[in-house]
Amino acid sequence: MDSELHSLVLQLTNNMSQVVLGKPDVVRSCAIALLAGEHILLEDVPGVGKTLVAKSLAKSVDGDFCRLQFTPDLLPSDIVGSSVFNSQTNEFVYTQGPIFSNIVLADEINRAPPRTQSALLEAMSDNQVSVDGKTYPLPKPFMVIATQNPFEFEGTYPLPESQLDRFLLRISMGYPERAQEREVLLSHRKGEPVDELHSVLTGEQVLQLQAAVRDVNVEVSVSDYLLDIVHATRECDELHVGVSTRGALALYRASQAAALVDGRDFVTPDDVKNLAAGALSHRVISKGYLHGGQREASQAVIVRLLEELPVPE
Repeated sequence: MDSELHSLVLQLTNNMSQVVLGKPDVVRSCAIALLAGEHILLEDVPGVGKTLVAKSLAKSVDGDFCRLQFTPDLLPSDIVGSSVFNSQTNEFVYTQGPIFSNIVLADEINRAPPRTQSALLEAMSDNQVSVDGKTYPLPKPFMVIATQNPFEFEGTYPLPESQLDRFLLRISMGYPERAQEREVLLSHRKGEPVDELHSVLTGEQVLQLQAAVRDVNVEVSVSDYLLDIVHATRECDELHVGVSTRGALALYRASQAAALVDGRDFVTPDDVKNLAAGALSHRVISKGYLHGGQREASQAVIVRLLEELPVPE
C-alpha cells in the first residue's frame, strides 16, 4: 500500500474529525463513499449534525460546493439548469444548474416531489445530465450527500427504490456521547468551527485515490462471501426483494474503498461484513413494513443473515 495515498486519506478524515466530534464511523463512511466515487445518504432527526458532516467534507476537498434545499416547490430545472432564450442571438442558451459542482448537499431530499428527486438519477448514476436532448458531463470528482429525517411523514415524499439504489451507503447519525457533546458546546461558543476548516485534498488527489481503489485486490474467497450475502437476501422469506447486481457491485466497491481507508491494498471478509448493512439495507424490501419501519426491519434481517453465514478464513 502506497504510504503517500494513505497519508492523503488520513488528512481527509482527521480534518473532518476536527468538527465532526465523536462520530468516527460517520467520517469513515463519508471517506469510503468519496473514494469509491459514489454517494451517501445520512438519516436521523434534525439537529444531530447531518449538514455539518456534508460541509466538513466539502471544506476538506478543494472544489465547488453547492447546497440544495429540497422543498415541495423545487423544480428539476432548479437543479440541472434550463435553456433560456437569448433575444440578441435568437437562440436558446443552456444555463447550468447548481448540480454542476464537485460536492452537492441535497438537504432534506425527501421534501421534494418524485419528479424533482428524479432529476438526480442520471447525475448520480452516469455523472451527466441531459437537457433538451443534449448531454452535459458533470465535473470530476462528483458526489451527492443527501440528508433526510426518516421519522417525519407530513409533507415528505419517500424516496423510491430507484433513487435509494443510487446511494452507496445509507447510515444513521445517532446522538453523540455525553463527553463529545460537551466538546460540541465548547467549540461552538464563538461560532461555527466548520467555517475555519481548510481544504486538505485537491480534486486531482481525490481522483488519484479513486483510481487506487480500483486496484485494491479482492480474493476469490472474499468475492464468494460477498455473493453468499447477496444471494441469501434473494432467498430470504422475510424479504420481498433481495439485493440486485448493482447492489453487489456497490458492496464490492465500498469494501475496496474501506481497505484503502485502512491503509491496505487487499479486502478482508470483515470489510465486507462491516459494510453489508449500510450498503444493502436500502436495496431490499422487507415484508410488512413501510417507510419509517422499513430501514430498521431491513437492517435487522441483513444482520441476522450475516450471523448465519460462515466467514471465510
